[in-house]
Amino acid sequence: MPPRVSVVIKAYNHAAFVAQTIQSVLDQSFQDFEIVVTDDASTDRTAELAEAAGARVIRNPRGGKVAAQDAAVRATEAEVVAFSDANATWAPDALRKLVRNLADPRVGYVCGQARLHAPGGRNKEGVYWRYELMTREAESRLGSVTGGNGPVYALRRPDYVEVDPRFGHDLSLPYLMVQRGRRAVYEPEALSFEPTTPTNETEYRRKVRMFEHAWLIVLRGRMLRGQRPGYLIALLSHRHLRYASGLLHLILLGSSIALLGHGAVYAVFLGLQLGLLAAALAGVGIARYYVLVTWATVVALWNYLRRGVPATWAPHREELA
Repeated sequence: MPPRVSVVIKAYNHAAFVAQTIQSVLDQSFQDFEIVVTDDASTDRTAELAEAAGARVIRNPRGGKVAAQDAAVRATEAEVVAFSDANATWAPDALRKLVRNLADPRVGYVCGQARLHAPGGRNKEGVYWRYELMTREAESRLGSVTGGNGPVYALRRPDYVEVDPRFGHDLSLPYLMVQRGRRAVYEPEALSFEPTTPTNETEYRRKVRMFEHAWLIVLRGRMLRGQRPGYLIALLSHRHLRYASGLLHLILLGSSIALLGHGAVYAVFLGLQLGLLAAALAGVGIARYYVLVTWATVVALWNYLRRGVPATWAPHREELA
């Protein structure tokens, strides 16, 4: 018999999207579920519109997304909790395809496929995201993913972990499941859809914010503790080295300049790096996206070391457009 599910939608000033998100959940082919919108003290009509659309609304003091999720899980009794962002919509069979993975007692966490669309935008996030999803699928086949997808994921309620409210579930829940002897898997047939930010520059601001939380988890989340060798290598490669990519580029640039004249290889690498920077400055889309996102890892580390990481944030107006 399928389990009872609570679908938790995290919302902060999402009045423009929340009714559409709720409707996409109401349209699910899976039958036994409730919809809970956990509102992080929105200053617009998000809570009012969510109630009108048929959701149970939990109003929280401003504390950030993770704190709002914790409050919602505490207020539910369903066997399974599933999560969506308030600006995402789900395919009609997304919930059913998420939940079917939890029939395997070894699986503690399952995320679906978040598809991005950029109507009229110039953001090249979609190129990166296709690579990211390929990585998710390969990781899942080998054992467990190292990162999840925030707009569409689920786990059994007893497996839910209340983490530091400054942590994000996308990065923290998968490795915590593995540390507890469970698998964290990817279900590519459970689809969600959400818009990208409209420009590379807007995406840069979003990435700085995300990478600040990623650095916090990497440096203080003890994610490598007790991990099996294969998963440990995946974490180091797909998380630690990725977030350190900006620093590694700076080291490569500095060493190439310092060693110029000591061999052709250093001139070649310096030329490649300068060519990439020139293409980014000239406005070549994918080059500009790569340079901005890589630089965002450095800025995020500096922000984290300088002032720490807040649990709350105010999205840029273009992210709510």
